[in-house]
Amino acid sequence: MKLQRLTLTALFAAMCVIGGMIKIPSAMGSLALDTVPALLSVAFLPPLFSGIAATLGHVASAMYAGFPMGPFHVLVALEMFAIVVIFSYLHKAGYTLMKWGFFILANGLLAPLPFYFLVSPAFFVGILPSILVATLLNSAVAAVVIPALQQVAKGRMGALR
Repeated sequence: MKLQRLTLTALFAAMCVIGGMIKIPSAMGSLALDTVPALLSVAFLPPLFSGIAATLGHVASAMYAGFPMGPFHVLVALEMFAIVVIFSYLHKAGYTLMKWGFFILANGLLAPLPFYFLVSPAFFVGILPSILVATLLNSAVAAVVIPALQQVAKGRMGALR
């Protein structure tokens, strides 16, 4: 079981890397669809492992873009870890609407907030629309795919029994 969990984590992290290469046009070069696989992973992995996939996905996406925010990407990776872990707990508890509301609020509005103080209010206001759009796109794709993946997984598990 441990090997299966590690393999799935590596698979979702790799898909996050691929999603990180699908850029969302914005003022920031590191916005991408890297979060979609991490959000999908909550249907199959424990929260901690989904958080790890999200963290690795963000780092790979930022690296692919040339680390446009330098060391601040460490902060963003830690925020992604926390957000996806909480999202996963909400998913596992069955809070469907709450998990999406939380993700959009946390990733689209709260995660950029430290940059208001660390960089400048103007930077924060400038990046907020792009981050919110990227969050909404990642959410929309994952919201459509998660139920389909769960149905496929349910069918496969039934066939294996």
